[in-house]
Amino acid sequence: MTSTLPSYVQGAWWTPEGDDDAVEIRDASTGEVVTLASTAGIDLAGAVAFARLAGQRSLGELTFHQRALLLKQFALVLTEHKEELYELSKAAGSTVRDSLSDVDGGIGVLFTYASKGRRELPNAQAYLDGPVESLAKDGSFLGRHLYTRRSGVAVQVNAFNFPMWGALEKFAPAFLAGVPSIVKPATQTAFIAEAWVRILVDSGLLPDGSLQLVSGSAPGLLDALGLGDVVAFTGSASTADLLRAHPRVQDGTVVLSAETDSLNASVLGPDVEPGTPEFDAYVKQLFVELTAKAGQKCTAIRRAIVPVEAEGAVVDALRALIDARLVIGDPHAESVTMGPLVSTAQRDEVLRQVAALRAAGGTILLGSADAPEVVHADGSTGPARDGAFVEPILLGFTDTGTVAVHEIEAFGPVASVLTYSTVEEAADLVIRGGGSLVTSAVTNDPAVAVELLTRIASANGRVLFLSRDNLRTSTGHGAPVPHLVHGGPGRAGGTEELGGIRAVLHYMQRTAIQGSPEMLTALTGTWHSGAPSGEPGRHPFRKSLDELRIGDQVASELRAVTLEDIETFAHFTGDTFYAHMDEEAAAANPFFPGRVAHGYLLVSWAAGLFVDPAPGPVLANYGLENLRFLTPVSPDDSIRVILTAKQITPRETDEYGEVRWDAVIRNQRDEVVATYDVLTLVAKHWDEAAGAGAGEAAGAPVGAEVA
Repeated sequence: MTSTLPSYVQGAWWTPEGDDDAVEIRDASTGEVVTLASTAGIDLAGAVAFARLAGQRSLGELTFHQRALLLKQFALVLTEHKEELYELSKAAGSTVRDSLSDVDGGIGVLFTYASKGRRELPNAQAYLDGPVESLAKDGSFLGRHLYTRRSGVAVQVNAFNFPMWGALEKFAPAFLAGVPSIVKPATQTAFIAEAWVRILVDSGLLPDGSLQLVSGSAPGLLDALGLGDVVAFTGSASTADLLRAHPRVQDGTVVLSAETDSLNASVLGPDVEPGTPEFDAYVKQLFVELTAKAGQKCTAIRRAIVPVEAEGAVVDALRALIDARLVIGDPHAESVTMGPLVSTAQRDEVLRQVAALRAAGGTILLGSADAPEVVHADGSTGPARDGAFVEPILLGFTDTGTVAVHEIEAFGPVASVLTYSTVEEAADLVIRGGGSLVTSAVTNDPAVAVELLTRIASANGRVLFLSRDNLRTSTGHGAPVPHLVHGGPGRAGGTEELGGIRAVLHYMQRTAIQGSPEMLTALTGTWHSGAPSGEPGRHPFRKSLDELRIGDQVASELRAVTLEDIETFAHFTGDTFYAHMDEEAAAANPFFPGRVAHGYLLVSWAAGLFVDPAPGPVLANYGLENLRFLTPVSPDDSIRVILTAKQITPRETDEYGEVRWDAVIRNQRDEVVATYDVLTLVAKHWDEAAGAGAGEAAGAPVGAEVA
């Protein structure tokens, strides 16, 4: 007998006692039963409680960097099992090419957030948003915005088309934020979700309670949620509306993020003619979006918007490409390039929507609604009565204002071609979709691109401009990348996912904190001007990361600036800008009292004033940020520098860490001349007796500038 797919809840695999009410999950090509799905008797309230208790505790013990390293390990483990995930996905209609976007795409999200977490987040548990706001003239009262992790669980309700990528692009940022996840995949492809979750569970890498899986329906799950919980949904607009209607969502207790269906468009620019690289790219992209995942992508092109004079050429070129490259059939057959839809129910739904589009005035220009001949797993060709196959269909509309074409989405290998005469008309057609995840524009004319973006940006979450310069490097119309926002306004759901660290912050609470410099330093782990500094004594550059403390400081003596110094620096560097060399011209400048010292001369001198030159735990100077020159320095003025350890970030996998120093240059009147941050790499441990050899052991980057 076919077994029932297990769920993973409260730290253990669980299956119902019986399967009387189980749903059959069938092979999309053959109709054979793959597995059963049932959650009868599952304790969803217990799963939520377990996430809040065990998951919050285990993830809360980790810093951003520690979670990021785990994400990398998850990615490596899943990479070892890619082939079995490819094979399993074939039962859902996915070719190996389709699995590259789902399996490899999901793994890629893990790698990306692992990298971004370590590069863009502190090795801490909170994240500062924006600069300090001074709320008192004397600097004794400050304000900042601080992100901390939400106190609940991230519930993921995922669509059937991407059982791996769709889940991992939500899981990765939630995990990095420190919020445990409950994954509820679409039933049709829950067996693929169960597979990758099992791989991670078996790896032993998952922190307790950080990931749970509900393999089937989840009635009443939202009733168990409360303050601090997040629901991230991908699916139909109708289901999203049901979630929005839940009392806990309506009153703001539970945060809902929804990514829904979208009538995405692709515009062929008026400058593009047949035979150009842009024209070929447009047709190829349309072909890919019709056939990849059998058109079952929330980002697929549904409306091809082309100049009226180019319609025939586009249709003919697409027909030629389909004839040359399309082989429909069971993905187990090597020759197949497009598999079936996920189920016969989905096939029937797509054909119903095609019929509705035809009834509204659409004419089939390519393809057919009839059942196609397909390649079977054994290589033979023939009908597949129990398979969910539909061939690519391109519809044409004489009246581009037909409401149906801008409202009805056939979620399969179906698109409509619409013509325009002006860029303004093309933009209007894009906007009639009511809000989209993505629109692409294929043009080599920047003026066309500017006009389109100006008109359509507010109706789109992402806009791709494709030209001959990026044809080979572009990820394509239908490929969201974790670095950029995925989501869109209106019909597309009105919220967003991904977008780099932005997605992590969706699972965190931003709080405005106010207090004294000392209090904000303690609350944020970052030194604020006015907070106590370290006692005078050993130079902070003599301290390893183990010894260094926030607020450790060195204050230099004054150094006089002479006219000879300014001229020497000017001639030595070649920077003979008139403000440094011409008294009359400099005095006529509204910013200067006369000739002034170079800002970079002052910064260079500041380094000489604060540096400890002997070999020590400071291994390298790797940057300078936020430099501002505030007060000009004239000949015969003097400067001094105060350098304070502002932020200390140990690296989890290296024998050194990063130290951000607050640098302030002042003149003899105690006026602030310049402010900036100095970034150094500092050894975690240092043996003074060992001297420079210890620095080599600490792993200083080759070629780094020594501070």
